[in-house]
Amino acid sequence: MNEVDKQSQTIFIVEDDNDLAEMLRAYFRVQGYTVSVASRGHDGVAGITENVPDVVVLDIRLPDIDGYEVCRQLRRSRKTQHVPVIFLTEKREREDKLAGLELGAVDYITKPFDIQELRLRVRNALRRAQMSTLLNPVTGLPEGTLVREQLTQLLNQSDWGVVMAGIRGLSKFRDKFGFVAADDVSRAVTLMIANAVQESGAGDAFVGHADSGDFIILTTAELCQKLAERCMVRLHPSIQYFYPALERQRLHELPESERLTVHVSAVSSRQFQGNNMEELFAALANHRL
Repeated sequence: MNEVDKQSQTIFIVEDDNDLAEMLRAYFRVQGYTVSVASRGHDGVAGITENVPDVVVLDIRLPDIDGYEVCRQLRRSRKTQHVPVIFLTEKREREDKLAGLELGAVDYITKPFDIQELRLRVRNALRRAQMSTLLNPVTGLPEGTLVREQLTQLLNQSDWGVVMAGIRGLSKFRDKFGFVAADDVSRAVTLMIANAVQESGAGDAFVGHADSGDFIILTTAELCQKLAERCMVRLHPSIQYFYPALERQRLHELPESERLTVHVSAVSSRQFQGNNMEELFAALANHRL
């Protein structure tokens, strides 16, 4: 990594030991990184959300909320949910490490630590993040720049269809059942959408994620509606099976805002009158099945 690369990368350190925090700030600045520091968990969440860093070094023992809760709050927000988090802690128990990894931390280093080891762990986390920025870390599907490029090309064509499908309520589901269960939902939906694509005859369709996190499928105008209907057929009956058996029995008692729901929408070149992505997504919002 050259100096230009480092200068563009930022580290946010959440550590209540002021001496250690200042030592880490000085060390990583000498290494060429831009460094921000917070000594409290709430301040860390606020600072990270305001200026999203490339990596977070997070102590677990903090004076207000602990590092687990900081990580949990970061993972709830689409803005910060993919920021790599390295836990810095005195805890050595296997259960504590598993708890951090369960929340989505990418690494874990125990105090006292070798500063060179921490530097390498930060570097490796940044490299992994750079390699995965074009793909969703859970589903492996394209997102961000790749999807926007595909949509730009699509709008310049005369024959196209766009299907958007997704699951509402995943954030609350994640809070209740954990990140592993929520990620399993995302992977299962990915597989069901892939099956719907094949069943509708749109095998060469592009499948990725919109900036909202919803699945977006690019196909032809002719296959657009059929594909949307197959997505609904695949997804809607399956929602209940994402819940544990006991929870499944009482789903009908919950309001829609408290449970997972399916939404599918479709727009094709035959009906779309706009000329940009903003208008396309507005049209999709108005053409739900």
